[in-house]
Amino acid sequence: MGQRLTADDFNSLFRYFTRTAFRLETQPVYTVAEEQDSFEQFLTGSPQPVEQFPLFLAWLEQIRKLTDEGKRVERVRIMEEPPTDYQRWELWSEQYTASAGEHIGYLPRSTARSIDLPDTDDWWLFDNQRLARMRFDPDGVPLGGEITDDPEIVAQHRAWQDLAIRHAIPAREYRRRVPPARPDRNEYQPWLTSSDRNHRPKPGSTAPTASPSACATSANAPV
Repeated sequence: MGQRLTADDFNSLFRYFTRTAFRLETQPVYTVAEEQDSFEQFLTGSPQPVEQFPLFLAWLEQIRKLTDEGKRVERVRIMEEPPTDYQRWELWSEQYTASAGEHIGYLPRSTARSIDLPDTDDWWLFDNQRLARMRFDPDGVPLGGEITDDPEIVAQHRAWQDLAIRHAIPAREYRRRVPPARPDRNEYQPWLTSSDRNHRPKPGSTAPTASPSACATSANAPV
């Protein structure tokens, strides 16, 4: 058992890592009050750029600063099949975090389980040396966590990190594979960026789902 994780502890870890920060994201939804307005706009079909929201703006500025310094920030998201509304909103907002320099991959939950990747707790691994583990209730409300640098625990999470990255699907490819946003209304992927729209399925066609057999290739605001 490590020491209790506090907001100050996490901010310090994130501010002072020197090379890499990796996040495994496992929850179907996260309950974050500061995200609610953006999420609700997305659900109504009129999302605004996330830079308009203070939490996102601060996160994007931090990511840009870190990546400009040559550091790598990466996460893999374990996704429901089909994705939850919250995860669809994450797919849409990923265009902003990616432009800031964060690398995000997607892993269907069935694939995570087939490769024995634990899919219940979230964690950040900093410089492959310090681990911040986080726990949530079924509604995505944070329940706390801990920090550890125990060599055996860190080594296990480093192996899981490598496994997640190796099997994750790149964001653009994943967006092409997920089901339609609203199958009953012929509305497809409202989160598509302008560069993706040329690849959008034609109305009346069926967008393919992400399948475990297609996951052999290769992290949102910090909940």
